[in-house]
Amino acid sequence: MSNPTQIISVTPQNLDTYGLFCVKNKKNPGYESKLRWFLEEHPKGLRLKILQDEAGRQLGFIEYTAAEHAWRPVEAPNHLFVHCMFIYKNEDKGKGNASLLIQDCIADARSQGRAGVVAMSSDGAWITNKGIFLKNGFSTVGQRGRFELMHFPLVEGPLPRLKDWEVRQKSFRGWHLLYANQCPWHQKCVEELQGCAEERGIRLQVAEITEAAIAQSAPSGFGVFALLKDGQLLEDHYISKTRFKNILQSA
Repeated sequence: MSNPTQIISVTPQNLDTYGLFCVKNKKNPGYESKLRWFLEEHPKGLRLKILQDEAGRQLGFIEYTAAEHAWRPVEAPNHLFVHCMFIYKNEDKGKGNASLLIQDCIADARSQGRAGVVAMSSDGAWITNKGIFLKNGFSTVGQRGRFELMHFPLVEGPLPRLKDWEVRQKSFRGWHLLYANQCPWHQKCVEELQGCAEERGIRLQVAEITEAAIAQSAPSGFGVFALLKDGQLLEDHYISKTRFKNILQSA
């Protein structure tokens, strides 16, 4: 009996056919930003894999890379690191689809001779809940704030660890917005927050995170997004314009 689903590895050669999953509209500025980022990171080991059914409907995706090139504040030598994983529709959840993607990543790590696979989890926004990783044999090996580090070992060795991002927050005086194009929705968020800040006469210093090493030393657990004021982290994931206005009113 054939498997009704198929895992597609997106490459620069087939990207026009399968897309980037998170953002479908190629006219969206975030698509172009994510595309450039993908093309730069793919030669370094970045992998974007899409799970689709027999009709070609895309169910979900997983994005991972060599931990040395991870865009999160982690230290996990010779591991693969999962940036993101998502099953889009509720009707496709709870059917083993996420496990298929995780097991494919583990198989890739094994074929590369890696020490294991690591991922960050959270009960909060934009990060996968740890339950699916526990179900697939991972264990929690570290925690900072709302983030937990999940680990699937393939060989014995030093445990991966989360870096201390809180200590890096103190140096940011005034309003700061840091972002990377690892997430295609950051582009829209940055434009909205910049416009809102200008309307209020607030000097929001915006900086793009352009290298994995910088993201690994970022002042937030998410690594690729941080909104700060006077050394305090206000948000660690992209937010709406309305949410930013509420922050400004209470700041």
